[in-house]
Amino acid sequence: MNRRYTFLSLISLIIAGVFSLFASSFPDGLEKVAGEKGFIIKALEYPLDAVMPNYSFSGVNNEYLATALAGITGTTIIFLLVFFVTRGLLIKK
Repeated sequence: MNRRYTFLSLISLIIAGVFSLFASSFPDGLEKVAGEKGFIIKALEYPLDAVMPNYSFSGVNNEYLATALAGITGTTIIFLLVFFVTRGLLIKK
C-alpha cells in the first residue's frame, strides 16, 4: 500500500472517530418501524449480545470515547473487508 492510501485511511479513521460523536441519538429507520409495528420486543430478546450496542463500544466508561471507538472500529472492519475482497479479485490465478 502506498503512502497516499495510508494517508487516506488515516484520514477516514479520524473522520469516523470525530463525526460519530455527532450522530443522532434518535432511533434509525428500522428501529422506528419495529417500534411502531410492535415487534421491537422480539429484537430486544435476541440471544446474542451485540459487539457495539447502540453504536458504542461496550466496556468503555467514557460515552464519547466509546462512540468514537465504535466509529473507528466499524470503519476499520469495512476497510479491511473491502481491501481483502478487492485484493482477492485482483489476484490473477
